[in-house]
Amino acid sequence: MEQQPLQRKIIHIDMDAFYASVEQLDNPQLKGKPLAVGGSEVRGVVSAASYEARKFGVRSAISGIQAKKLCPDLIFVRPRFDRYKEISKKIRKIFLDYTDLVEPLSLDEAYLDVTENKKGNPSATLIAQEIRKRIFEEVGLTASAGISVNKFVAKIASDYNKPNGQKTVNPDEVEPFLEKLDVKKFYGIGKVTAEKMYQLGLFTGFDLKQKPLEYLEKHFGNSGLHYYQIVRGIHNSAVKPNRKIKSVGAERTFNENLSSEIYMEERLLNIAKELEKRMQKSKISGKTITLKIKYSDFTLQTRSKTLPYFVNDKAIIADVAKDLLYQERLKNSVRLLGISVHNLNNEEKTKTILPQKSVSVQLRFEF
Repeated sequence: MEQQPLQRKIIHIDMDAFYASVEQLDNPQLKGKPLAVGGSEVRGVVSAASYEARKFGVRSAISGIQAKKLCPDLIFVRPRFDRYKEISKKIRKIFLDYTDLVEPLSLDEAYLDVTENKKGNPSATLIAQEIRKRIFEEVGLTASAGISVNKFVAKIASDYNKPNGQKTVNPDEVEPFLEKLDVKKFYGIGKVTAEKMYQLGLFTGFDLKQKPLEYLEKHFGNSGLHYYQIVRGIHNSAVKPNRKIKSVGAERTFNENLSSEIYMEERLLNIAKELEKRMQKSKISGKTITLKIKYSDFTLQTRSKTLPYFVNDKAIIADVAKDLLYQERLKNSVRLLGISVHNLNNEEKTKTILPQKSVSVQLRFEF
């Protein structure tokens, strides 16, 4: 029998409607009202929505026009990222009082490995409760948490009792918990993949678990191994405090739709300037440049080019973006342009680890 190493105690903290909640915190008149950050009832896309707005179906990534139709009383506010970063730093400081193993995913969520922690507290559940209490008392915002043996399960669990709640999935509960879930609830399975799974008769984690690795690889390619493992609670990715950036991007939504590439060139240069600032601040360069085009009918198109060398210069980035713009004729008028750089010089090649046939012993400990 092959024994697994001691399982980790992972907490995933996710702030509740973070951008909208910060706006309501700073402006008490907005509390209890349906609020959208970003966009407007004329242009733009919603970046975040308060829970009061979500009741009407307003969510991130939908247009301001659609959001206003869903909720006529919706209030729009412009995002203030400097303020969100300021609040995020205060929250992260609280995390570091418990462990140095903190992996931020964004301004409003992070993984914490508290297997060994600065408080000497053996219960990850109690640590999560204490962290959430401190965030509320010291910052004035609510957070939700998921607690389990790995990042994948903890991430799913944090969404289980939102807002302002938490859920612990103990080691012996992991597989039963995953078996009952709809596959669309699995972190990383998007709408398209979920629909494909439904068509194959895979509706729950239990259905997915019945299929052998060969079947999953046949239908989902390289992702088949990932699905085979996660539905069994296997996810060995460690919490990485210095999480590497995989891409850098910037985009702009225009006040009026643009129909001529000539008018778009100046916009691309401005986007490239912003991208240069971000890349040079992070001291990174990249080889692959991607142009994102969102048309007036909200259809999305991307075009990419990989260079033989690393770049972070606005002139080169803008030139490549312009070449991509003229690569083929535009399908419609354009409401948004974006440029992102991938294949960065901070990336490391990793080896794929194939599953080994073995019998494992589940170690139990206080959770």
